Amino acid sequence: MSNEELFSAAVKAAEKSYSNYSHFTVGAALLTTDGKLFTGCNIENASYSLTICAERTAVFKAVSEGYTDFAAIAVAGSGNGDFSKACYPCGACLQVLSEFCSDEFKVILADGEYRLSAFLPNRFNEESMK
Repeated sequence: MSNEELFSAAVKAAEKSYSNYSHFTVGAALLTTDGKLFTGCNIENASYSLTICAERTAVFKAVSEGYTDFAAIAVAGSGNGDFSKACYPCGACLQVLSEFCSDEFKVILADGEYRLSAFLPNRFNEESMK
């Protein structure tokens, strides 16, 4: 799957966003190493701390289906329907991704392709606990 196709899947996932409070829709499309696609959207709650981001929704859906080997994720977010600006994953989402993904894991945004290590160079992981 191309970066453009993956990003388009993220934009489509954003259409399902439940963002009644921030009005900022986010979609994510997570690709497994064997080509399966899991999408997610942000789901807000009146109690803001119970909100979940699109990236974590996609990861949790995949893991709950038995998938833990990921190749790439695309993230698209917008407050006005224009998904041409980069929407960077938050720290919590990056930490969740780092649980399953290597430093070389691809993060696809509106402005290009990055590696997970570009966003989270000193991540907390299993090695940190030793």
